[in-house]
Parts: sequence; structure tokens; C-alpha cells
Amino acid sequence: MRNLVKFFAALADPTRLRLLNMMAGGEVCVCHFQGVLQTNQPKISRHLAYLKKAGLVEARRDGKWMHYRLKKQERELEKILAVTLEYVGREGAVRSDVKRLKQICCTPEK
Repeated sequence: MRNLVKFFAALADPTRLRLLNMMAGGEVCVCHFQGVLQTNQPKISRHLAYLKKAGLVEARRDGKWMHYRLKKQERELEKILAVTLEYVGREGAVRSDVKRLKQICCTPEK
């Protein structure tokens, strides 16, 4: 039950939902999150660490940069996450995030 609580708690923050939505298109570098959200790296890293601890994302290092992607979930949680991101993706600010991400990265990395 503890993992389920962490899962839902991770979804209870607007910044984390925006980050998850950007990762729905594939792997994203922290530097690109900074460009899209116009905020500092420590704040973004704190949210990403929360998402990682909750088991929603996984990371890989490439030189000095960390790249994050959605982590495969068990079937029921995958459905909840998909529905949540679909709903969040309708928000104007979130749609703008995806547009800015595409401008910054050309195409999101997979």
C-alpha cells in the first residue's frame, strides 16, 4: 500500500504532472525541462527525485546531464497514469509545454 500512496502523492503536484506529461513523448534531459518550465535546475531535480522515488520515472546519465523517461508500470497503474496524462494534456499550459519542448529539443528523445 505504501507504493500506491507514493504513486498518487507524486501525481498531486502541478509541476510533477507537467514533467510527466513532457516525458510521455520520450526521454527528456533536465536542461530541456529548465528551458520549458523557466525554473532552476535544483527545483526540477527535486521534483524528478520525488517521481523517481515514487517509481514513476527512471534516469540515465549522459556526461553531466541526466535524462529522464517514464518507467514501465504494472498494468493497472499504467492505465491510471495514461488517463491522468491524457486529462492533464488538455490544459493550455501543458500543451504549451509540449510545444516549447519540441522547439528546444527538435524532437523529444526516445
